[in-house]
Amino acid sequence: MAKYIKQEMNDLNGKGETRAYYRLQTTRNIDATEFVSTLCRNYKGISEGDAIRVLVSAAEHLAELLGKGYSVSIDKIGNFKATIGLEPDKEMDSLDGDDPKRNARSLRLNGVNFRADKELVYNANKHCNLERGHEVRLYRSPYTKEQRLKLALEYLEKNKFMKVVDYMKLTGLSRTTSTTELQEFRHDPTSGIGFIGRGSAKTYIKK
Repeated sequence: MAKYIKQEMNDLNGKGETRAYYRLQTTRNIDATEFVSTLCRNYKGISEGDAIRVLVSAAEHLAELLGKGYSVSIDKIGNFKATIGLEPDKEMDSLDGDDPKRNARSLRLNGVNFRADKELVYNANKHCNLERGHEVRLYRSPYTKEQRLKLALEYLEKNKFMKVVDYMKLTGLSRTTSTTELQEFRHDPTSGIGFIGRGSAKTYIKK
């Protein structure tokens, strides 16, 4: 039995009304060992050793093809296509202007997009028996964006740096919204907020 979650989402049309979307609640994660074990129980004649070797070989071959710029379609599973982005210590450049322009050394393959085959979705739906789960509400801050910026600057008057979790406690925003808003502040030259570090070690400072 699978459960669904009713998730509140932000107002997108400016009318002050929130909407709901629905998502499947993950029961738990099935790792490769369990996947192979259940596969071989359901389909006799396939040994676990052979199944593991096929999966490992398929993963290595898929990685090689994606790295060479191919997209890969596998019937009844879906299509795989690699994506690229900047190295973690590089800033986005522009098409025009005087900022340094990026080249291949500044880029890396940073992800793989997967689009499920329609037959995979159809077959999964045949096995799906849904029941209601729980509701998830948005975090709402009692402060305006201007007030939140003021709170952040006041915090940095008393502390050398601020992390996302500190901003969450100050404002009542979720982690995702806090991260997005702090990035907006640090890109705004008038905000008074800068940053140091990168990735999970990134912290915000007063300019």
